[in-house]
Amino acid sequence: MDPNPKSFPILSYVMSRLPKVASFKAAQIPHDHDDIEQPTPPDHSRSQRDDEVELMDRLPLLHRPALLSSMAASIADVAQTRSVLRTIGDRPDHESVDTARVRVAEIDEDLARQIEEIEAAPSSEEGDLLLWRAEQEEECRARAEREKVALRAVIQLDEMHESYERLLREAEERLVKIYDAEDVSAMVQEEGKEVNDKVIAVLRQGSEKDLGSVDLSGQQLKYLPEAFGKLRGLISLNLSDNLLEAIPDAIAGLECLEELRLSSNSLISLPDSIGLFPKLKIVDVSSNKLKSLPDSISKCRSLVELDASYNELAYLPTNIGYELQDLEKLWIHLNKLRFLPTSICEMISLRLLDAHFNELHRLPEAIGKLTNLEILDLSSNFNDLQELPATFGDLISLRELDLSNNQIHALPDTFGRLDKLTKLNLDQNPLVIPPMEVVIQGAEAVKEYMSKRLLDLLLEEQRKSIAEADSPAQDGWLTRSTSWLNNWVSGVSGGVADYLGAGQKSDRDSYLDQQL
Repeated sequence: MDPNPKSFPILSYVMSRLPKVASFKAAQIPHDHDDIEQPTPPDHSRSQRDDEVELMDRLPLLHRPALLSSMAASIADVAQTRSVLRTIGDRPDHESVDTARVRVAEIDEDLARQIEEIEAAPSSEEGDLLLWRAEQEEECRARAEREKVALRAVIQLDEMHESYERLLREAEERLVKIYDAEDVSAMVQEEGKEVNDKVIAVLRQGSEKDLGSVDLSGQQLKYLPEAFGKLRGLISLNLSDNLLEAIPDAIAGLECLEELRLSSNSLISLPDSIGLFPKLKIVDVSSNKLKSLPDSISKCRSLVELDASYNELAYLPTNIGYELQDLEKLWIHLNKLRFLPTSICEMISLRLLDAHFNELHRLPEAIGKLTNLEILDLSSNFNDLQELPATFGDLISLRELDLSNNQIHALPDTFGRLDKLTKLNLDQNPLVIPPMEVVIQGAEAVKEYMSKRLLDLLLEEQRKSIAEADSPAQDGWLTRSTSWLNNWVSGVSGGVADYLGAGQKSDRDSYLDQQL
């Protein structure tokens, strides 16, 4: 009858502290002499006492009399229902209930059959028949109802206990929310820091119902209490444009979080617990003072957008690309990045990469693996970025490219393969290939020039291959000629054989060059 401490720990504890009542009415109106905080100690078994000790360790605020009184008042309906059920009896076992349901169905079937037989019975006079039928049907119905009374009582008792179970679950949820609200206030007081009134209001609201979205941007917040981690149903959290210097590890409790905005604060680092958000899709930590991102951010495998621009990042996590396979947009501009990790080439879903205003020396050789990349900004890396890798031409989806304000002398020979490229900025580069008269004509002219250049290079390679294939015959002729000349010019010091590589060049080398 009493709630199971394993299933309803708080409710069981609070109800065990309720004063003993003799009647339903007494349960409704507490007696003045009853002290809910100091009741007669109940007779618990050892197991129950162990459960209670564990509960108090986990929820120490249950010792507070005011909290206990508040909880007791919120479960008056449970106490009343328990009193009623104690009067009418324990819940029947499942087999008894099933048997009662089956028997009720059989009685109804028998009644229906009996009525059919009565309706079909012959009679000599119509008036007598109708009266007899009515009497027989009434008698059958009454007999059936008498048989079903006890059966229905079993079924109804089971249904009442089932309703009581639902009531217990609802009451436990209410008590958890009441405790969380008290816990929020206690945590804020214990931390001893000034907390914005709006933050406290949000926390209290969150202890009463699930919040899907919280926007505390632009509130001049200096501190975020640990209690924020209790808003477990939160999907979107906006804390941008504040004065926050740290985010508590307890934020990992926001297991449903999909959007986290922390831009324009004074954050020096992010908690490692950020990697515990399996559903996180959008992270904005731009305009802070971050010197690095935690390696754990790679564990946010659902991430689609990451904005870490306007910080002081010197590097990105080594394995960031191996894990963030769904990332589509990455903003890392205005940092101090000198290199991009090789793993970034594994971000197969990446469509936008903005790395302008950094100190990039080069790109990873496998950058061409980003075949879905559409927008790439590498501008303003100034004296550091001087060349692009040969695989650059494999970025087959690239539409917009900004390479301005760098020290690039030549575009890679594969550049002409960028068929979808329509927007290109090469300003402020000492370009030789292609020449500036081509660059000023725009993206199509540059692609055409680089395509032609690549074709010329391939043709030249083909000519060299053909020449190398014919070289054995030429070498044989040259060997015979050299042998004849050596015999003929035997008295000449440093002869033709020396000239062809057998010794040092003589003063006559230039003359022999002309003759040969």
